[in-house]
Amino acid sequence: MKPSLNLKEIQALILDMDGVLWQGEQPIGDLPRIFSIIAELGWKVILATNNATRSSDQFIQKMERFGVHLEPWQVINSPEVTVQYLKHKYPLGGALYIIGEEGLKQTLLHSGFYHAEKDVLAVVVGLDREINYEKLTRATLLIRSGVPFIGTNPDRTYPMPEGLVPGAGSVIAAVETATDVKPVIMGKPMPEMYRACLERLQIKAENALVVGDRTETDIAAGQVLGCRTALVLSGATTLETARAWKPAPDWIGKDLMTLVSEAFPRS
Repeated sequence: MKPSLNLKEIQALILDMDGVLWQGEQPIGDLPRIFSIIAELGWKVILATNNATRSSDQFIQKMERFGVHLEPWQVINSPEVTVQYLKHKYPLGGALYIIGEEGLKQTLLHSGFYHAEKDVLAVVVGLDREINYEKLTRATLLIRSGVPFIGTNPDRTYPMPEGLVPGAGSVIAAVETATDVKPVIMGKPMPEMYRACLERLQIKAENALVVGDRTETDIAAGQVLGCRTALVLSGATTLETARAWKPAPDWIGKDLMTLVSEAFPRS
């Protein structure tokens, strides 16, 4: 299904990861071939994800395992956007209460923010696959005492080969329910991540094609900035849900290979 998209206007792709490039540890399609076609088309490419469980370096290493080489500037994730926000508010860094995994903690640590149990600047919550009642209790008490509440991203689920599993948004929702406080959300659909992508790519929004598997985050953020948008059905969104989204994405299709194949000139 292709609502309307002139691929000749595209200069770069902004690609989501989970549900677009892979599900868990399984690549979606022949990624080396896909990225070879993208290069032949002359498109720049950058990966932008809400996933806060790994650092950008770890995502680059994952792509290497799939046979695709990327430069450090070509990956941005919600922890990096979180750091930008925190550095603006707290230039000297400091203590945070962090619910999240090593990718989030290491990204924050590299910018001078470290985990602590008390006397913290903010509570930062992302996906934590070792979440427990003790962590939720500590975060709740801190936030109820007046400490700011920051969420890395609102994704309630993320796609795995066996189906959709709880994402960062599910953990954030538990803390929000316990505190009656809404978090400041860093990742998509807030547009800061895509603004950073456009700066790195050095292109205008209308010449970027955002490719994602979620209407409420990937597509919504792209539309806010005026980017072209493409929704793939290889992740979290069904065709029925995709058709119901307004305004419609510029392109809806099976997967990333389908998209780049349509753009690739045939002899």
